[in-house]
Amino acid sequence: MKRAINRILLLACTGLLMSSVVSAQGDKASRPSPPATATGKIKDATITITYSSPAVKGREIWGALVPYDQVWRAGANEATIFETSKDIKVEGKTVPAGKYSLYAIPGKTEWTIIINSETGQWGIKRTGETTRDPAKDVAVVKVKPMKSKSLNERLLYTVTGSGFQLSWENIDVPVSVK
Repeated sequence: MKRAINRILLLACTGLLMSSVVSAQGDKASRPSPPATATGKIKDATITITYSSPAVKGREIWGALVPYDQVWRAGANEATIFETSKDIKVEGKTVPAGKYSLYAIPGKTEWTIIINSETGQWGIKRTGETTRDPAKDVAVVKVKPMKSKSLNERLLYTVTGSGFQLSWENIDVPVSVK
């Protein structure tokens, strides 16, 4: 009898644990800025960008919701993650194989892309600024944004054979990777 009760308790605890795991995963998917992943190959390297994808929702994004000339977490919620399976060069700067946070400083005519060695942090502090620690920057590069061909309602990253691109609202930001 005692064995049967222990088995029932074990099954009940396992069920509760599994339901909490499923519930926690479901919570991320139901966020206003749901999780998304972009992955692709650049030569021998597999590049994966894991981010939360906010929507425009009729808002002005660049220079308003995302201010110009301030560090941005390059997505919503947790800091955007950039991972490479091999050493690469991002706009000519060496980035060793590994997992990084990806930040950006949007500008009207030029953007700064920042690859930072700290990962796992929420994207912003309670005070509103990002969680980026500049001492942990691995690569800081300048790129030129372009007007996109159409409105991108949701933030989207794509990985191509020549790099990756951030697209949102009315701009595309290509970043060269070799």
